Amino acid sequence: MAFRSISTLQAWVEEFEKLGYPVGGVIRVIPQDGDAGADTGLVAMRVMDSPTEIYLEPPHSEEAEWTITFEPRMEQVTLRASAVKGIASEMATLSALCAFLQQKSEAPEPWHEG
Repeated sequence: MAFRSISTLQAWVEEFEKLGYPVGGVIRVIPQDGDAGADTGLVAMRVMDSPTEIYLEPPHSEEAEWTITFEPRMEQVTLRASAVKGIASEMATLSALCAFLQQKSEAPEPWHEG
């Protein structure tokens, strides 16, 4: 799998946001220490009405897919039905974002004349 820099991931997130999916929370790219100091990143999403941070991580090999990690919480969260409905909508957006990032990762690199 080709190396994906923070700037590439940020461009992909911005492209995804223009597709019009409902995003009630915040999607951002955060730095991650890569092998040999590589400029890698994670895509993070914080869901509204929930303290849970969610990370989307690029694959580590050609055969792998993007993964989603839900940060553990120390306390329980109690929500009204309307808040759960909103979270369900955000989970659909999260799934679409993950599929979008997978598609972008699998796309051939654009050819640049050197």
